[in-house]
Amino acid sequence: MKLQQTLTRALCLTVLFMCFELAAQQSDELKDIQAQIKQKQQQIEKQLAQAKTLQAQLKAAELNIARTASSLEATRQELSENQSQQSTLKSQQAQLKTQLGQQKSALANQARSMYMAGEYDFAKILFNLEDAAKLERTFSYYQYLTDARKAQIDAFRSLVRELEQVSEQLQVKQQELIVLEREQQQQNQQLQQQQQMREVTLGKIEQQIDSEAAQIEQLQINEQALIKAIEEAQRQADREAQQGPVLLTGLAKLKGKLLAPTQGRMRNMFGRIRQGQIRWKGILFNGNTGATVRAVHDGKVLYADWLRGFGLVTVLDHGDGYMSLYGHNQALLRQVGDSVQSGETIALVGQSGGQSAPNLYFEIRHKGTPVNPTQWIR
Repeated sequence: MKLQQTLTRALCLTVLFMCFELAAQQSDELKDIQAQIKQKQQQIEKQLAQAKTLQAQLKAAELNIARTASSLEATRQELSENQSQQSTLKSQQAQLKTQLGQQKSALANQARSMYMAGEYDFAKILFNLEDAAKLERTFSYYQYLTDARKAQIDAFRSLVRELEQVSEQLQVKQQELIVLEREQQQQNQQLQQQQQMREVTLGKIEQQIDSEAAQIEQLQINEQALIKAIEEAQRQADREAQQGPVLLTGLAKLKGKLLAPTQGRMRNMFGRIRQGQIRWKGILFNGNTGATVRAVHDGKVLYADWLRGFGLVTVLDHGDGYMSLYGHNQALLRQVGDSVQSGETIALVGQSGGQSAPNLYFEIRHKGTPVNPTQWIR
């Protein structure tokens, strides 16, 4: 009996010792796992800190591109206007030359007729005409011819002066065109250099954010920045609505009738998983750099600035809690507070925010909640 009790105690002690040893091993393994997690978190934080610095460089590069692109767009418009003005002046010049030719021909015909009729000998007329009334009519006739000839000569001189003025204006416009073309060339070169610098910075960011965990963390940071910007824009809209009458009526009656914000193939990403648990809140339009971005409906610019991950962003308030968002732009052409009409150009398609190809990111939100834009665009 005693032997049995002794064996039982020994067995219990052995099991207890094994439990303690197993618990110690598990504790060591847990500590190792926790240490690995901590190390990984530190690596991610380091990556994000370095990426933040690079994002600041990316922002500066893309803002420089935006300024150059805006200047380039303004130069293009000036060039177009200059060419239109030159076309008008050339048309005026051609018309004036035609009129001058007609005046020359009329004056030549009149001079020829005068030569054929001979010079007026007023003394001879006086002696040959005994009828005073007839004499008066004859003088009136010759006076009419003289006045008509003077009017033609004055008109001819006026046409010559007008032609000279138009020719001078045309010459000025041609000189302006040369300057604008040179300026456009310089802006294009500057834009290419800035885009090259942006590509270098973008490559460094991709090297830093190489793990999926860091990429997800980056997307979450970007999304929070967007939400914060939209919330601030919404508060601004609410403050303005309290100060005066609301002229914007929202989009509720326009479902399925809105303009597409740009040309290009639409990619319906709404609701799909982007990475991890993060889902797309909008859609993408593949496009060409510099293509126009249009307001989908009447609205007011609430936000126009660079946002991390979304690049150059414009947010329009359409009233009644509806907003539309346009991201990844190359340049923003409207400022905060500007009123815009449906179809009006508000930006240029680009690839800001770290995009590898030009596209437009587009959202529609109602009271801060994203809705599927494909159901709203006709």
